[in-house]
Amino acid sequence: MLKSLFNWKVLLNLVIAIGVFAGLVWLTFRWLEHHTNHGQEIPVPNIVNKSIHDAVKILDDTGLEYEVDSANYNPKFRPFQVLQVYPAPGSRVKDGRTVHLTVNPRTWAPIAVPDVINKYSGLAFQRLDQVGLKIGDTIYEPSIQKDALLRILYKGNAVNPGARLPRFSVIDVVVGSGPMRNISIPNVVGLTVKEARAVITKSMFEVGLVEHEDGSKDESDIIYYQDPASGDVRDQGMQIDLWASKKTPAELRAKIEQLNSIYRMKVDTSLPPVRYEEVHNEPSYDAPVVPAPVPRRETQKPEVPKTETPKTQTTTSKPAVTGTEKPKTSTVAPATGHTAKPAASTTTQQPAQKPKAKKVVVE
Repeated sequence: MLKSLFNWKVLLNLVIAIGVFAGLVWLTFRWLEHHTNHGQEIPVPNIVNKSIHDAVKILDDTGLEYEVDSANYNPKFRPFQVLQVYPAPGSRVKDGRTVHLTVNPRTWAPIAVPDVINKYSGLAFQRLDQVGLKIGDTIYEPSIQKDALLRILYKGNAVNPGARLPRFSVIDVVVGSGPMRNISIPNVVGLTVKEARAVITKSMFEVGLVEHEDGSKDESDIIYYQDPASGDVRDQGMQIDLWASKKTPAELRAKIEQLNSIYRMKVDTSLPPVRYEEVHNEPSYDAPVVPAPVPRRETQKPEVPKTETPKTQTTTSKPAVTGTEKPKTSTVAPATGHTAKPAASTTTQQPAQKPKAKKVVVE
């Protein structure tokens, strides 16, 4: 086996294979040097803070390719000013290398208008400020949607949600101030349903029930009755009911009279007017309720009849032989000198009492 390995033919083939491999490697490197311009490097020029037009012209003269990318708008720099270069200025690159440029845009990037229509104005203003829109004038317009944002205006034109505007643009908003009061209702009798809808909407009312005589929904039918009647006053946003037919109002006189008996109230003017008089009442204030005290039951004592004791003036009786004398009553006359009237109460005569016998003790 060793003899066959060191055979001259084998050695010759091995040398030829090594030579072919070395030649291929040399040719490959030569081709790469030619294709990549090995040894030919170009310094990146300093084009920072230059305008994009001057920077592109310098790169074209140098033989370098470029790509332009815009960053967020920065008001501190000029529009279309080169802010950054990659590779950095002074770096050596091959001819034909692409250089990336970051340029300041002309203005702020456009933003989408948020959907805040028919939303509460306080929340709508906050949302508009968050996306970068500035609110200019606030216009109040009569509407049943009080304090709701109705429209957004940019330079006098209405803007729909989703439209793109420059950042920090000044916009005007229309806000509802509440419904108008006492608006005269228009007369739509004789008009078609389509024309009546336009008139009612223009008068700031809404179309309510639309009843067609034949049951169809033809917008070309003629209005022969409306409720409320024309000339009445209502608030903004109230509904107006319509009755339509292909016939004219003159041909539907009986139907109109029937509807009048239902929707029109007749006022009897033959009765004398009622007179109202104003009564001025003093304001009354309710006193606090105090519970009434419970009456105590008192036991009545029986009244003892008083007996009047007449005052009598008695004289000392002296014993007489014939017997005892009855005491005489005397009345004192008043000092005025007038005749004294007899006393109302008569004195009662008491019998004379016998003297009691004294006990004598003899010792």
